[in-house]
Amino acid sequence: MPQTTPHVTFVCQKNGGKSQMAAALMRHLAGDDVIVTSAGTAPGASLNAQSVEALEEIGVGVGDEHPKALTAAMIEASDLVVVLGAEAQVEATSGTRIETWITDEPSERGITGMERMRLVRDDIRSRVEDLHRRL
Repeated sequence: MPQTTPHVTFVCQKNGGKSQMAAALMRHLAGDDVIVTSAGTAPGASLNAQSVEALEEIGVGVGDEHPKALTAAMIEASDLVVVLGAEAQVEATSGTRIETWITDEPSERGITGMERMRLVRDDIRSRVEDLHRRL
């Protein structure tokens, strides 16, 4: 029986930072071994510049990605939906697993700017690496 390529959709509220970061990290790590999409429940107008910069620091690009709205079709096409943070809410559908990652939020400890974004990136990268091993 042929094995199908797993499809993962990363979701956050605005689809400008954490979900885009997770998607870029998974694409970089997995290449063609995983189909990767990202979306937001209330997408913003643009990507978070510090998220993009933090990824570039480790040699990961986001390509021509932009914030986009999560659709029912995206959920149905996915084997797994990963929700980053507590703000975005995704309804479970039959056949699609949903996993929620409550990521580190350094701003709660007074850490801001690029220092904050690097900590967020490193937390997400660790989680993406773990997920890649599980797939």
